[in-house]
Amino acid sequence: MDVASSKLPRIVGDNEEAILEDWLAEQKSAGQIGAGRISDAELRTECRDFLRGFAEALKSGAGQDIEATGYGPVRDVLARVSASRAIQGFSPSDTARFVFSLKGPVLERIRTADASDPAGLLVDTWLMTQSLDQLGLFTIEHYQRTREDVIIRQQQEIAELSTPVVKLWDGVLGLPLIGTLDSARTQVVMENLLQSIVDQEAEIAIIDITGVPTVDTLVAQHLLKTVAAARLMGADCIISGIRPQIAQTMVHLGVELTVVSKANLADAFALALQRTGRMVVSRGGTKAVAPALRA
Repeated sequence: MDVASSKLPRIVGDNEEAILEDWLAEQKSAGQIGAGRISDAELRTECRDFLRGFAEALKSGAGQDIEATGYGPVRDVLARVSASRAIQGFSPSDTARFVFSLKGPVLERIRTADASDPAGLLVDTWLMTQSLDQLGLFTIEHYQRTREDVIIRQQQEIAELSTPVVKLWDGVLGLPLIGTLDSARTQVVMENLLQSIVDQEAEIAIIDITGVPTVDTLVAQHLLKTVAAARLMGADCIISGIRPQIAQTMVHLGVELTVVSKANLADAFALALQRTGRMVVSRGGTKAVAPALRA
């Protein structure tokens, strides 16, 4: 279809303000403004920037080819809009509606301008539909990429927050694990633990797996890798939190941790104190909770 004769560039340029107001009304009725996520002024600025860029792209002869240089400013606006919507929690359909809701106001002006020109009506409508459809898809794709980046960043932050290494005593560290261990998380666990061993000059690290739902062969391998890395740094490891169900599962699977393990964190901590030549006694000094290590 020959779009060189299209009147769409002039239609959009000459009716910019009227199209803008109708477009804003369309989005307001669809709930694009409110809930504290986007203001009326912000939406108006986004719409005006897009509409002006769209008119310039059409005047440049870019037609429906949104990858053309003339569409550069339009793509920039949509990249900002889609990223902002993704971060603010808008749904994909809400984000796509920013572009697709422009069709109605533009089509109304096309009908008026081409009322006596059926061929022109067809060309202008086809060009408007093709260009806005592609721009809508561009918006969704950019929105999706932004959402994926946000999710990956949040997963990394959660992984770091869920693997804290705490100082239990001089030379004794504690690493409580919660949730499933996979290769990516094991790497974070190992890095945090090794760095803490160096910073604290720790002799013993207690890895508590009370919050790990299941321990299978793969999880055991991840634990052993962490233990081996800690040993290379000069620190011994104790595994605590072995529940009866986990112990039975490990026996059935033939899993061997080849490391000292205790049923709970208290027992593991008592053993750690013993190994470091310390003991904890009651205030009256009559009862030893963790006896000192004897030669």
